[in-house]
Amino acid sequence: MPSLLRIYLVRGLIAIAWAAGFSAVSDSLTAATVVLLISYPLIDVVASLLDAREDPGTPARRLQIFNTALSALTALALGLAAISGIGAVLFTFGVWAIVSGVAQFTVAIRRSPELGRQWPMLIAGALSVIAGATYLPAALGDEPSLGMLIVYTAAGGIFFVLQAASLAWRQRRRVVQV
Repeated sequence: MPSLLRIYLVRGLIAIAWAAGFSAVSDSLTAATVVLLISYPLIDVVASLLDAREDPGTPARRLQIFNTALSALTALALGLAAISGIGAVLFTFGVWAIVSGVAQFTVAIRRSPELGRQWPMLIAGALSVIAGATYLPAALGDEPSLGMLIVYTAAGGIFFVLQAASLAWRQRRRVVQV
């Protein structure tokens, strides 16, 4: 469990830092913006692979592997979408948010009982689906904005940090009981 705690904590802090950095370049679709957009799902690839190691042979692991492949494809798709503009990028990010949110929600439900219900991950997965669904019509609107992604990624980071704190609390409680 300590490694899962570290994965969640580092993943959360990176997402918060990414949101802060992205806020400085999100006004237009520059090379820096595209690099950050592509890097975000790649961060998820690494975190998902590390997370999958924690669940060998379980349904949660299979979903993590699926999410790894999905995030890798999303990185590629975001790079290609950037050629078409902000609307295409936002639409691509929205589809990814919906599908990965469903996977995240499902993984949190299927985690082993000793980890307890992962409420921050359940909430984050559900909110990812909702956020992704709002990106789709926004992407098709007259003035799509990448600024929407800042709140989404920062909030996702906060939920990962909260999940790490929850795991740390459970771990400490288990040590005290022994």
